[in-house]
Amino acid sequence: MFYGIEFPAAGECGAPRTLAEFARLAEEVGWDGVFLEDYAFYHNDTYRSVPGAPTYDPWVALAAMAARTERVRLGTAITPLPRRRPWKLAREAVSLDYLSGGRLTLGVGLGDVSDKGFTHFGEETDPKRRAGLLDEGLEILTGLMSGSPFSYRGEHYTVEEVTFLPEPVQRPRIPIWVGGMWPRKAPLRRAARWDGFIPYKQVEGGRQVDLTPEEVCQIRATIERERTESAPFDLVVGGDERREDWDEERSVISSLAEAGASWWLEWVPAAGFEEMRRAIVRGPLRAS
Repeated sequence: MFYGIEFPAAGECGAPRTLAEFARLAEEVGWDGVFLEDYAFYHNDTYRSVPGAPTYDPWVALAAMAARTERVRLGTAITPLPRRRPWKLAREAVSLDYLSGGRLTLGVGLGDVSDKGFTHFGEETDPKRRAGLLDEGLEILTGLMSGSPFSYRGEHYTVEEVTFLPEPVQRPRIPIWVGGMWPRKAPLRRAARWDGFIPYKQVEGGRQVDLTPEEVCQIRATIERERTESAPFDLVVGGDERREDWDEERSVISSLAEAGASWWLEWVPAAGFEEMRRAIVRGPLRAS
């Protein structure tokens, strides 16, 4: 299992220089990946952040992080593709793949239902239309990143024939992880067509909870039925703060790894510099 740490690109420590320093430190102490949330306007009240917190562009921050690191994998968890222009994101992703020496993982999804990056700027809010934008956006992203002549005509987008160069460092493409709520089937089926799945589970009140080993097994079994290729596939779990009881936390992580999870993400909420730094330097709780 690989171990990633996830930060908001917001709050007093969300500035690119600080995140670059955090990424360098995470690499030093043994984390395998560093991931950023992707918001245009940070308002993640579920995680007790302050509405209207200073918000920084995660792609600028990822570029700064790439320049300060050599080994650790970098990515987004997740980028709401329906509010992006796929061709612009393709340019950013390939450029970052070059800057990092082939260490980018692109996490994508529909975006939060109440994300003000959608609701306050005239972006699409209907979930079904967002799903259509996501699916078409993924086709365009990968088509443009192929390095071959590409054109597209769909319900939401039209692309006249064009060849985007350079191709990514990673072949056949930059890994794409798809996020979505479990146990909804549509996100899982969509993820099976790509390179990984970042599921999350909510209970009443909107609070996120860990998946169980049984649920991880169910997801793995569904992925195996749905996939049409034998390439590696990542199942990414976690995303909550570390438990106070580290032995209990390690036991949970171990059980999820045994069930088939390949990545554990530990989320660090926006806080003061020293508090966030302590969360990094304690390192990953690797499964026994």
